[in-house]
Amino acid sequence: MTDIHVGFAMCGSFCTFSKALEQMQILIESGYQVIPIMSYNAYQTDTRFGSASEIVGRIEALCGRKVIADIAAAEPIGPKRLTDIMLVAPCTGNTLAKLANGVTDTPVTMAVKSHLRQEKPVLLSIATNDALGASAQNIGRLLNTRHYYFVPFTQDNPLKKPNSLVADFRLIPEALRFALSGKQLQPVLCEKYQAAVS
Repeated sequence: MTDIHVGFAMCGSFCTFSKALEQMQILIESGYQVIPIMSYNAYQTDTRFGSASEIVGRIEALCGRKVIADIAAAEPIGPKRLTDIMLVAPCTGNTLAKLANGVTDTPVTMAVKSHLRQEKPVLLSIATNDALGASAQNIGRLLNTRHYYFVPFTQDNPLKKPNSLVADFRLIPEALRFALSGKQLQPVLCEKYQAAVS
């Protein structure tokens, strides 16, 4: 795995950061070269889930390199062929909308756009409260867009948040291997929340 470079892009679904960082560590321990990228909000915002500086510090310690946190630093990813696959985990509804509609105004969306110049895979690990509402059309569009793949997802709280979907972050390593082979890990829809996400 030492020759496979994974762009690991994080957006502002802060409640899933612990799951994302756990998978980041697993990928690194498996021998992948991980290049960390963060949206402006993910990089700068302090929340009840941790301060921005603490989270950035942990990511940089894990990856052994600085986080890409501005558009100018993300732009060379494609031209310099820095990544073999781009993972967005977590991928918010806001970022889904931008990717589906070609909007490039954050480090993450620029990283994905630049990476796609190589026609290599993008793997999305979604976490959004409006996935079965306003974001549904964007998920559908990206499911039918070449080079995009999804980490299997499920409703995380059907009774209290009926429109919310969250990927099973534990499936990231397997979904990544599939995407690198040009395949979507199936089933895309996890049957039961309790079985899919702990």
